Amino acid sequence: MTATATPTGPLSSPTHATHVAHLEPVLTARHVSIEYEVDPPVRAVDDVSLTLHRGEILGLAGESGCGKTTLAYGLNRLLKPPAILRSGEVTFHDANGSDTDVVSLTGDALRAFRWDKVSMVFQGAMNSLNPVISVRKQLGDVLTTHRPQMGRKERDARSAELLELVGVDPGRLDSFAHELSGGMRQRVMIAMAMALNPQVMIMDEPTTALDVVVQRGILREIMRLRERFNFAVVFITHDLPLLLEISDRIAVMRTGRIVELDTSASIYARAQHPYTRQLLNSFPSLTGDRGSFVRTGVSQDAPDQEAS
Repeated sequence: MTATATPTGPLSSPTHATHVAHLEPVLTARHVSIEYEVDPPVRAVDDVSLTLHRGEILGLAGESGCGKTTLAYGLNRLLKPPAILRSGEVTFHDANGSDTDVVSLTGDALRAFRWDKVSMVFQGAMNSLNPVISVRKQLGDVLTTHRPQMGRKERDARSAELLELVGVDPGRLDSFAHELSGGMRQRVMIAMAMALNPQVMIMDEPTTALDVVVQRGILREIMRLRERFNFAVVFITHDLPLLLEISDRIAVMRTGRIVELDTSASIYARAQHPYTRQLLNSFPSLTGDRGSFVRTGVSQDAPDQEAS
């Protein structure tokens, strides 16, 4: 027997309610609506409410154009015209016990919040490195801006430590983007997002354009780092089978709304919304049976599947 969170809210289940009952929120969005001020206006995010819990991986799934990235930018106050936050609240629950109204932040307070509390790995991050500045300089810029008390030696030591954390040789600090492989560039961007030990990391399609072997390595790295540092992750992708492997919970988004929100295991075994079932059935089978698409290797909540 299933239930909905609210009469108009996303489909969910009693299993989901039990799963989140004792978790600690780190970021809460309530009734967020975002429009693009074009003619006619486009409501890209429509009355979305979502809670991210400390240390969890929350998958945000949906087809291109459904509003996933726009929502992520809204949570981190990165929207630029013509996008505008029409309504809603975003609250960050700091580990020190204080709450921050993200929507009301401006100026220096907003700059201090970004990267320090909530960081982001952008879509197409592999190509986000400045091509004329070394990795050392780009990592150092983050630390200089947000940790001005750090000296040069401290910044260099921290930069080397960050590269080691993501599996890149610290000797690459003086490399430029064109001297790095795609996977290495992606890892450097993840290192940059981790530079200030954020409590939330938003990852917008972080493995796009990478081959499956490199993608697997990046995903394992993300999960290892999450377990070590206990930061929460919002992982955005259209690849629902991928989210079934790595996510604790999954929010399925369609035309600006979250239509289903449940644990990965429940969505895999008992998807309720027709759109979620369409997504599950849209991926080719590895075994010959419809829906038998779940890969093995890093699965957490989804049932074990042996690919043949």
